Amino acid sequence: MADKKDLSDVRNIGIMAHIDAGKTTTTERILYYTGRSYKIGEVHDGAAVMDWMEQEQERGITITSAATSCTWKSKRINIIDTPGHVDFTVEVERSLRVLDGAIAVFCAVGGVEPQSETVWRQAGKYKIPRIAFINKMDRVGADFARVVAMMEERLGANPVVVQIPVGKESEFEGVIDLIENKMYVFDEETLGQEIIEKDIPDGYRDRSTAAHMVLIEKLADFDDGIMEKFLDDTRVSATEIYRALRTATLNLDLVPVLCGSAFKNKGIQPLLDSIIYYLPSPLDVPPMIGLGKQGEDIIRKADVKETFSALIFKLMSDAFVESLAFIRVYSGILKVGDKVYNPVKKKKEKISKLLRLHANKREEVGSLRAGDIGAVIGLKFSTTGDTLCANGDYIVLESMDFPEPVIGIAIEAKSKADEKKLAETLNKIALEDPSFRISKNEDTGQTIISGMGELHLEVIVDRLLNEFKANANVGKPQVSYKETISATAEGEGKFDQQTGAKGQYGHVVLKVEPLERSAGVVFESLVKDDQIPAEFLDAIEKGIRDSLDAGSLIGYPVTDIKVTLTGGSYVEDESTEMAFGISSAMAIRRATADAEPLLLEPIMNLEIICPDEYLGDMMNDLNSKRAKVIGIETNDGLQVVRAHAPLAQMFGYSTSLRSATQGRANFTMLFEKYDVVPKNRADEIIRKVRGI
Repeated sequence: MADKKDLSDVRNIGIMAHIDAGKTTTTERILYYTGRSYKIGEVHDGAAVMDWMEQEQERGITITSAATSCTWKSKRINIIDTPGHVDFTVEVERSLRVLDGAIAVFCAVGGVEPQSETVWRQAGKYKIPRIAFINKMDRVGADFARVVAMMEERLGANPVVVQIPVGKESEFEGVIDLIENKMYVFDEETLGQEIIEKDIPDGYRDRSTAAHMVLIEKLADFDDGIMEKFLDDTRVSATEIYRALRTATLNLDLVPVLCGSAFKNKGIQPLLDSIIYYLPSPLDVPPMIGLGKQGEDIIRKADVKETFSALIFKLMSDAFVESLAFIRVYSGILKVGDKVYNPVKKKKEKISKLLRLHANKREEVGSLRAGDIGAVIGLKFSTTGDTLCANGDYIVLESMDFPEPVIGIAIEAKSKADEKKLAETLNKIALEDPSFRISKNEDTGQTIISGMGELHLEVIVDRLLNEFKANANVGKPQVSYKETISATAEGEGKFDQQTGAKGQYGHVVLKVEPLERSAGVVFESLVKDDQIPAEFLDAIEKGIRDSLDAGSLIGYPVTDIKVTLTGGSYVEDESTEMAFGISSAMAIRRATADAEPLLLEPIMNLEIICPDEYLGDMMNDLNSKRAKVIGIETNDGLQVVRAHAPLAQMFGYSTSLRSATQGRANFTMLFEKYDVVPKNRADEIIRKVRGI
């Protein structure tokens, strides 16, 4: 079989949705009907194949993207089941980056829910063709037409219905295929394995004829041949419909809509057919464009004869194996034993093992080819977003942007003996999850771990303690305040000590004055050599800067201050660097205490994307957090609000924003600047720290 034929038989797809729409259940049924699983795993039993992490089974949600591959009608389908919870958006982002097509699963009761909007926007960003599956048609309150209308209204999509349900809620029987004009019923005795083909029931003839005409009418807008037949009132064949619908889907003009009930084993095989009919093979997507050494564009086609190139889209480690790097091969062939080059890290890597993945089970293979998704074991230098290319070649594929973490907690080892293990484990998790960060707060000495939300950090802490068996105490983060001055003042320090035959003498006079925000600490000397020799100036500056590490208010670093050395004296045989260091520390402490010190707090730059109807609730919540709104823009039914808010008020903001907007808003938060804490709030903090 020719390589091109091989590639046209591959589908790399993701399954994406809001939490609890039934993504994982749908994937489990796909694996069962394609013969990949011999029994059906259920999420509610904690037995779903794709939710293999202990934390996923306990919570009944997907946390990490699981990859698998299966075969349907001689086509190989590589599937990534992505999380639906907003805290794990980064998992969806990096999966969509390497996929060619996606199935968006919607709940027939909930319809287009908040995270459905987020993942839809992410898929739009990467120009990924989609098909929609309206799941849970058997549930009370299921409404197929309402969900299709919501797709138009909330997502700005152009859905085209290719199936309509027969019955709903407990009466849901099967589906009518509008292309083949047949009804399909899924036999419950064989768990839906056997499909019974029937004629369209009399009560549904008018409805299916009208829906068929709407389908033809929509396709006529994108296909001249169908337009002619539509105008001439001539019958359009099923083959012509499939061809036109595939082209319109690949061009992102239309989204085919199917329906069913994954839990009741209804509608999955037609969904599998639709993956083959409408979603792209690696040959249907535009060639990959990367950058060469000089920044020039390099094109790589999906072809095994091309030079090898691949993108690492995820790293995964557990307590037992070396790290697994998930890769998408865009061109060429990668074989076990190959040496490859990572142009981002400028390092060579050796390929010791290659795997095809089935959730957490692994099959060793000898090679991965263009269009494949698989994993490499034992890469030493490469991380998420890096490119791998042939040794001697140079191409950097477009990497991924990961949002900054928005919430942090403090963590410390329970004993000195546990410190090394905790640090190693945190680094392991940080390698596999780019939205998780570790930082050391220099002011408080705490290790702060940061993530995308409370659930994200809860899962990480859970893994640390239970999976990696790290002994750690987890607390709350402290805001890193700073101090400054608001007036000019002078200070004098004299150190004169006689110890034995030789004395120690240093004497300085200095002036402090406030500077604008973000200016830092500026030191200047106006003294002449006959007052204080130049060799002592470094010691004086060091004494000043060391003292400014702990201010007179409550011991936070002092910033935005100018210190000018205006006078002093020395004694030839007795003055030492140490004496001048001590005297300058005494002088700066006196001067800053007299210069009307102020407390500064970190201010964050917030960007909140919120649907129109929740703007009022969101703004009330924001105002309660001492935020200043600096701009509001309207964008396609969404309000983009930019604001500055103190970090002290922003812990737990992801939760309060979700509750104010029913989870339909999302936000990014970056450090902006330090600014003065309001007096009443500053007095409260000072009293608390001093224990008054």
